Order: sequence, then C-alpha cells, then structure tokens
Amino acid sequence: METQNYSNHIRYYTPHHFVFYPVVLTCTAVCIYLMFAQQGQVLIWLAFTGLFLLLAALSFMMRQHYALNNQNRIVRLEVYYRYFASTGKRLDTLIEPLSFGQLAALRFASDEEFVALTERTISEKLSPDHIKKSIKYWKPDYMRA
Repeated sequence: METQNYSNHIRYYTPHHFVFYPVVLTCTAVCIYLMFAQQGQVLIWLAFTGLFLLLAALSFMMRQHYALNNQNRIVRLEVYYRYFASTGKRLDTLIEPLSFGQLAALRFASDEEFVALTERTISEKLSPDHIKKSIKYWKPDYMRA
C-alpha cells in the first residue's frame, strides 16, 4: 500500500464512485438523449431522467451521512484524547472549540508534531488545508470512508 500523504489522502469507494455513479449518469444521459430523439414521449423520458438524478442524489446523501457522522465523532474524540495523553490537559476546555475540519486535519500530524501544531492552530487559527500542508511527518488514516 502506498504511503499516505497530503497529495493522496482522499479515498474513494470503488463500487460507489466508479460503478454505481457512472451507471446512473449513463442512464440519465440515455434518457436525455431519448427525450430529444423521441419527440412524442418527452414527458416519460423527462420523468426517468428526474428519477435517475434523484436516485443519485439520495444515494450520495445517505451513503455519506451515516458513515461520516459516525466517523466524525470518532475523529473528534481521537484528537481530544491524543491531546490529553500528550499534555495532560483537556483540549475541549482550554479553548473555543476547533472546527471539525481543523480537528480532522490535526489527526494526520505525527505524535512528535501534534501538540505544537495544535497550539499553533489555536493561536493562529490555521485553516484545515494549511494544517495539512504544515505536517512534516504524515500519520496516515487508511480506514476513513
């Protein structure tokens, strides 16, 4: 498995991203083509197009919603625990809460740079992208959906 870093940390779910969506989008394109090719049946092809687009939108929302809500809670707890284990101080009571994006970016930091980068994020209000670019020793997360 390739070593994870900033440029390759985004993950795809092959059946969903590279099978289901292309099939749905192809069916949508065929429906749009038939809507124009068969002038007498525009409404039925318009309805099928709408159904395929609705199917794609709902599947995206549901797939992401359940998995990511659970993972977001775990990531938040992981970062809070790492900070507590490293410093003996609770991160959530020291500061105004960091955004989830900031916490998610901090979890990629190695243990050696985690505390310093967390404190820098608090003081400088770093963006998640800036946090990720500041990480020298990337701690990979191969499990995130």
